Amino acid sequence: MKKKLLSAISCLILLNTTSLLFAQGTRTEHDLLGDKQIPNDAYYGVQTARALENFRVSSMPTSFFPDYVKAFAIVKLAAARANTQVGRMKPEKLQAIEKACQAVMDGKYHDQFLVDMYQGGAGTSANMNANEVLANIALELSGHKKGEYNIIEPHDDLNMGQSTNDSYPTAIKIALLLHNDKLVKEATALAQAFHKKGDEFKGIVKMGRTEGQDAVPMTLGQEFHAFGVQLDAEIAAMKKVEAALCDQNMGATAIGTGITASPGYAEKCAVELAKITGKPIVMSKDLIAATSSQQAFVLYSSVLKSFAVALSKISSDLIILASGPRTGIFEINLPALQPGSSIMPGKVNPVMPELMNEVCYKVIGNDVTVTLAAQNGLLQLNAYEPVEAIAIMESQGLLFKSMPLFRKNCIEGITANKDVLEKYINRSVGIVTALNPVLGYEKTTELAKEALTSGKGIIELIREKKLLTEAQIKKLLDPVALTGEKQ
Repeated sequence: MKKKLLSAISCLILLNTTSLLFAQGTRTEHDLLGDKQIPNDAYYGVQTARALENFRVSSMPTSFFPDYVKAFAIVKLAAARANTQVGRMKPEKLQAIEKACQAVMDGKYHDQFLVDMYQGGAGTSANMNANEVLANIALELSGHKKGEYNIIEPHDDLNMGQSTNDSYPTAIKIALLLHNDKLVKEATALAQAFHKKGDEFKGIVKMGRTEGQDAVPMTLGQEFHAFGVQLDAEIAAMKKVEAALCDQNMGATAIGTGITASPGYAEKCAVELAKITGKPIVMSKDLIAATSSQQAFVLYSSVLKSFAVALSKISSDLIILASGPRTGIFEINLPALQPGSSIMPGKVNPVMPELMNEVCYKVIGNDVTVTLAAQNGLLQLNAYEPVEAIAIMESQGLLFKSMPLFRKNCIEGITANKDVLEKYINRSVGIVTALNPVLGYEKTTELAKEALTSGKGIIELIREKKLLTEAQIKKLLDPVALTGEKQ
């Protein structure tokens, strides 16, 4: 009964949709499977329409990632210019295509890039969506009607000298490069926020910890500068890995042999891509290898994972340092953003570090997806590039959106609990390590054990036992001096 009801509802929806299309007016387009009605106001064509029917999976269209749409336009613009330079495309067609590509690069017509990011066919539907939309924009801007493909054709003109197998991965790489600039900017701001706190907390002495146990003195400033330095190293890796994304295979066409591409086209296409993006894009040395290899995506995803691992570790450290307030470490205060419990009055949770951890866990998981997709490509092509694109672009987007929240709502508002930090220093036996060179390991171990069992301080025991003079105590056990921080 339920199945029949659902079937009836589906039929009604289909009838209403069809009626709406015909009310708006349609045009007839065809492909190897036959004719299909396309809404007159749609810039996409028949192959996009079929993909919209076949890949209803995630409700995440290409336009969900604006840089990705822009990247497609960049690739098609570079290809058209290269084809014109080798004498294959007529200048008047280039002029029309340039206007269409520029419009999309400026943020227009993005609502026409509708194909689900999850798709079979190694990205063919996404590529044809771009070809059809750009062709129809070019037609309309040139004073023609959509669908007049005898003038500008999605395959023959927008896909000239190309295959999905070179234009699609190149668009992904361009999109990742465009968004990496934004990601690096936010990551740099976050690292600088940690360094600023490091300067603010300079000279505030605390106990360092190893394996959760008291170790030796350090300053809170050193701890926060260390957080910043860890992120600095990850940012450097994010910049360095761009070289892999700049190696592209335009001109490879189907499998890397360059079939249907004109001589000199591949080299000129790389030059045009470099001009448009401002990135040092080059043609791959071996187009067959570049078409089947996923190294660039694996490397870039791995760098994002490494960044996420560092950021997650730092977030967890902040949660521990702020734990309490009465029964935890409570060395720092995180900004109070919202009540932390529906049942426990007065509870405030470390919501921003927790949010950052959740994002980092997702980025780490996305890297596993990229790894599996990359290793399972078959022979001269990897059909799983769409899910690699989804995973990496999602990681970029999540990090880009969460880092400024983490910085503004957490890091910039952290304060130190100086009284708590001083109390821990005075009670800790960790400073006894500094006496190893003077008293020896055995003697210092005995002192540490006695301090722990008696509750007395190390300096108190040294004075009782007259092991050092006051001058030696001042020189050897000054907590500030033990941190090694330059004053």
